[in-house]
Amino acid sequence: MCTNIPVFKMRVSSVRRRYSDFEWFRDRLEREASRVNIPPLPGKVFTNRFDENVIETRREGLQRFLQIVAGHPLLQTGSKVLVAFIQDPDFSKEKYSNYVASKSKAYYP
Repeated sequence: MCTNIPVFKMRVSSVRRRYSDFEWFRDRLEREASRVNIPPLPGKVFTNRFDENVIETRREGLQRFLQIVAGHPLLQTGSKVLVAFIQDPDFSKEKYSNYVASKSKAYYP
């Protein structure tokens, strides 16, 4: 992902995430920013999930999701997991579940 948004430490980042990581991430964003409309994830794939076209279509959908979320000004300044999810190569749900639970809830007017 390429960005020039100041909150991100790196202009270009590439990380690997499982679909379940995206589900966790979206859930955390909804908890942190209850007044922000978080876009839906592309649907789960149950058939032909290893087909190259299916994988590429899903990757593109998840990339669009990240671009929308990363471009939202309230999430850029208030999310505790946004930058980590997009740029931390050692990201894990367990690591950031503890971090998020230990911090107070972000406020969004």
